[in-house]
Amino acid sequence: MSLEKLIGVAIAGAGGRMGQETVRAVSAEPDMRIAAEVRRDSDLAARLRDSHADVLVDFTVPRSVMPNLRIALAAKVVPIVGTTGLSTEDLAEIRSLCEQNGTGALVAPNFAIGAVLLMQFAQQAAKYLPDVEIIEMHHERKLDAPSGTAVKTAALIAAARDASLAQQDLPGAFETVSGARGGRAEGGVPVHSIRLPGFVASQEVIFGGPGQRLSLRHDSIDRASFMPGVVLAIRRAASLSGLVYGLENLL
Repeated sequence: MSLEKLIGVAIAGAGGRMGQETVRAVSAEPDMRIAAEVRRDSDLAARLRDSHADVLVDFTVPRSVMPNLRIALAAKVVPIVGTTGLSTEDLAEIRSLCEQNGTGALVAPNFAIGAVLLMQFAQQAAKYLPDVEIIEMHHERKLDAPSGTAVKTAALIAAARDASLAQQDLPGAFETVSGARGGRAEGGVPVHSIRLPGFVASQEVIFGGPGQRLSLRHDSIDRASFMPGVVLAIRRAASLSGLVYGLENLL
């Protein structure tokens, strides 16, 4: 395949753990090329322009991702974002910038195919088992809590279940230590966040019913687990229209 036909991929945060994994994954694909490895002190606008990038993969930190997105969309480079911690207002701005620039964008709380399937299974189960709690476990350096995956999972559950049927305690009920019952995400779904060495990314969704319990769990034991989803998103980038939130929309 000629160089002109390869998908040019710029990687923001290329020096980080996820960035390095993305560099390895893109380098192994025959239809892609590394257009730019963007690091903290790089001039992103110049790097995107000079490298003729088609896509910007962003695994940076919350304070960097919105400035990066504004630059990429202004340059008509499609952002593929795995950085979590974006607010509702951030997503609204991204949606508006996509419309202004006629360029698509993907924001995905999780790129692991198994984690995306877990979210979909949880949404299905919530229709029948409305009592549910989420436990998410990540490495000690993760900056946001709860995780974007847990927030997205809670939103899917809230959209599917009839919360009036749930028997769970009210927020804070019976707590002798504040926060022991976790935080409440969308729809009042309890979420418990664990940050410890030894984890990459794990999530368990536990449903309870009379005489039964259903547990759904996904574990990413290596950052390579996210790469098939990233590669899929890069290949689909040119066909994206507006803001697409969640990898499940590409499956």
